[in-house]
Amino acid sequence: MDFTMGEAATRLRGELRRLIAEEVPADYLGAFTDDPADLAVAQRFCRVLAERGLLCAAWPAEFGGRGASVWEQTVVREEMWAHHEPRGAQYMGVNWVGPTIMRHGTAEQQHTHLPPIARGETIWCQGFSEPDSGSDLASLRTTARRDGEGWRISGQKIWTSYATMAQWCFLLARTATRARKQQGLTVFLVPMSDPGIEVRPIRSMLGPHHLNEVFFDGVRVTEADVLGRVDEGWSVVQEVLAFERVGIARYARCERLLQAAPDVLGPRWETVPAELRGRWARMLTRARRARLLAYQVVAMQSAGRVAPGDAAAYRIAVTRLDQESASVLAELAAFAGSEDERGHRFRRAVDDHWRYANAATVASGSIEMQKILLARSLLSGPRRTGEAA
Repeated sequence: MDFTMGEAATRLRGELRRLIAEEVPADYLGAFTDDPADLAVAQRFCRVLAERGLLCAAWPAEFGGRGASVWEQTVVREEMWAHHEPRGAQYMGVNWVGPTIMRHGTAEQQHTHLPPIARGETIWCQGFSEPDSGSDLASLRTTARRDGEGWRISGQKIWTSYATMAQWCFLLARTATRARKQQGLTVFLVPMSDPGIEVRPIRSMLGPHHLNEVFFDGVRVTEADVLGRVDEGWSVVQEVLAFERVGIARYARCERLLQAAPDVLGPRWETVPAELRGRWARMLTRARRARLLAYQVVAMQSAGRVAPGDAAAYRIAVTRLDQESASVLAELAAFAGSEDERGHRFRRAVDDHWRYANAATVASGSIEMQKILLARSLLSGPRRTGEAA
């Protein structure tokens, strides 16, 4: 495969780095901290990107994008994650909610939801995991029952990021009991303003807004809120998970922090034990490997050939990189000087990375489930022509 992105992508990367330097404070560590000013930075920066057609660059012009290549959108994704995601929660709408509505939504749903996402105005949350249905998502119990010309949704979701600020929820619920648990599931686009929805934040070391419980008490939705076919939501969700897992370009942040270490440490780099510098070099190599795996999945997605095993292989590589690089970076940060601003910012960035990395092998599907998906893909037999394993 040829993953040379071309001159347009190179120029775009430079443009994004200039914008970040101009619009995002040097000590910014993400939108969801105890300081409300950090969220304000993300909301403002989203508008800046949207005005330049960069927030949803690869989307068609009719939906608010500029028809850029998937590789230009990959550049946007990488630069955002490398710089602590100054889009805030918008990556969810940009990376997979919007593309899924494009592929499976009605014209009315596309008109309603896509322009606000492209303008950076709407925040989405994901109603998938439940107290007894995390990695085994298909065993969920939240139900949607027919009620006249609409539906009534009742149940509980958990670990729902951004639910306290989201305007919409991409919700998976059971609409029928079938022989196989993957059958009888339906996707609903649910407004979070409904009075039957209660959000309870879950305190964690990740900071505000990240984790919540969401309770649905007879929430009424209409047929216009059903995405795709009733009872066939599992196929939509399988596609969503592939987009979501490759859309989180954590390898870019790992690589940026690893590359920064020798420069930040300066003369102190020579005092770092050779064994630790060896592990640092291995982490850089693994960051590049995760990047290339991501590119492989992006190429398959653009050709319409991606399968769960492809996304799982990438996810395994990037989550292990996340945690193991965090350990190496934490040891390197101890050598950074406490008297200079760069060393202070580096230690803060490494600490932020370490806290997030602790959940990497659980979030968006545990690493054990990713291994099962990959194993099933490898054991399913030889590939047929034009088909991904």
